Amino acid sequence: MPLSDFRLLTRLEQAGRWFLDSGIQDPSGGVARYYQVDEGRNLPVSTEITGYAVASYLELYQRTKQGEYLDAAERAGRYLLGAWNRPLRTMPFEADEDRPQFAYFFDLGIIARALLRLWRVTGETWQKELAHECGRSMMEDFAAEKGYHCILRLPEKKPLPAEPWWSREPGAFQLKAALAWRELAELLPAPAFLKPFERQLEFSLLHWRQLVQGAEGEPLMDRLHPLGYFLEGLIPVLDRPACAQALREGIGVYEKLLRATAPAFARADAYAQLLRARLFAEAAGVLPLDRAAAREEHDALTLMQQDADDPRRRGGFAFGTRQGQLLPFANPVSTAFGLQASAYWYERKAGAFRADWRELI
Repeated sequence: MPLSDFRLLTRLEQAGRWFLDSGIQDPSGGVARYYQVDEGRNLPVSTEITGYAVASYLELYQRTKQGEYLDAAERAGRYLLGAWNRPLRTMPFEADEDRPQFAYFFDLGIIARALLRLWRVTGETWQKELAHECGRSMMEDFAAEKGYHCILRLPEKKPLPAEPWWSREPGAFQLKAALAWRELAELLPAPAFLKPFERQLEFSLLHWRQLVQGAEGEPLMDRLHPLGYFLEGLIPVLDRPACAQALREGIGVYEKLLRATAPAFARADAYAQLLRARLFAEAAGVLPLDRAAAREEHDALTLMQQDADDPRRRGGFAFGTRQGQLLPFANPVSTAFGLQASAYWYERKAGAFRADWRELI
């Protein structure tokens, strides 16, 4: 497609073409962690990113009705089925047996939610069953004295020691992954999953402020990403006063820190997560929308969608900006969050935003 024709597509369509045409999805169906622009290569496939891609392809399919997106989602789902470690009954971070193997609590939750979304579209039983197995691994393998372990070493399923970084120790960010338990409990139904969800919710409400404490400069921007995960995890329970108050307070903290840090370093997913949280908060009657702030966030986000001759970048979202310059990555998660946040924004302006937390990528 000539670049001049490509520019006539909507931002959603441009992001969709990137997912389909850039090579970010491997012939195996798995999806690479990101495209490294300055080295001209994709990083290895990961199961977590493939899970995010399943949800992204389905988002695009449901919005465009184009069957090639559903085909891509099903290929990615089949990759996850093949990656599942049946003897250990868990999902490794990578399917490459030549590398040290680990399983991540967060990844299992993202994958389970994506598989449930695929099942709601196709009705294929294996997708529901694999999502259920992911939820069981989260519940049975990762329980800690407080919260849930982040990472297990395989094959022994031994927790790695917690480290003072948000993704290496139990934290409030895990609430988004725990949404898989909430979905499994409601959809299957499987009420046994409600108790661990409530356990993680209680833990997250107590500890969410720690996600941004003590960080300054660029590390602070990286902490907004897990704070966004916590806010997203609250969305199904905003009828509870404590959860509604945490979302209001969290959005205020997030906005203040984002604007203080963004001129030097800004992540695309940070803008997308804040914008989505605002729209869900408004839809739930928890917080009126600050339209000027939301518009500013949407405009900043869309500047990170790449307009380039290289099809490996064109239409994808960069990881972010440093000093106003795009960073040299085309990133599936940034693209997934960005396309959905922008679509939600325009739907809200048209009075057509459908606030379904099960479809939140």
